[in-house]
Amino acid sequence: MRVAEIFKSIQGEGRLTGTESVFVRTSGCNLRCAYCDTPYASSAPEGDDLAVEEVVARVERLGASHVVLTGGEPMLFAELIPLAAELHRLKKHITIETAGTLYLPVECDLMSISPKLSNSTPPVEAEANPRWRRRHERNRHAPEVIDRLLTEYEYQLKFVVGTIADCEEVQSYIAQLSQVDLGRVMLMPEGIDAARLSATTRWLEPYCEEHGLQFCPRRQIEWFGPVRGK
Repeated sequence: MRVAEIFKSIQGEGRLTGTESVFVRTSGCNLRCAYCDTPYASSAPEGDDLAVEEVVARVERLGASHVVLTGGEPMLFAELIPLAAELHRLKKHITIETAGTLYLPVECDLMSISPKLSNSTPPVEAEANPRWRRRHERNRHAPEVIDRLLTEYEYQLKFVVGTIADCEEVQSYIAQLSQVDLGRVMLMPEGIDAARLSATTRWLEPYCEEHGLQFCPRRQIEWFGPVRGK
């Protein structure tokens, strides 16, 4: 599997915020989100092809009990199945970060699903290849996959929002799912700098409280800024 980076840091989003974790970032993605903050694992993929054994050895050397398998889109890689199985054998807690468009029967303690709203679709002028815009819009919404993940795994649902209209789209989105616990639905402010996150937080946090949803800050941006390996 192609891996962009493996590093130890602090989880900055979701239920495990603040937990020391090793992050394994696979390189490659089936979407092209307009706000993607890891192009080196998506539109301009970097990294090395590593065997599962090499990935496990690097994770072991870094020494954390929690491992986050992220991307890009890690569910693109069938090697994720033996990788997760081996990490579980080593008693690691596994979080998988996915957009929820693809399914693999992986071992996982927390399925962290980030469905993509219409705000994720890249503008026409942003893509050298316009087919990617059409492909993104066609593939970003896979409710049958998300329903299966919600049924089979402990989960959290994280949505990136920047406007009230985005929040209303979230409400429509979750209404289409066959089952969802609102206590596990999290709204995150869109942005890669602290000032923008703060401006959105001012109205998003009370919106979440009013509608029974969870506000999800992006602490890694506040702590480290938009840098790699953090």
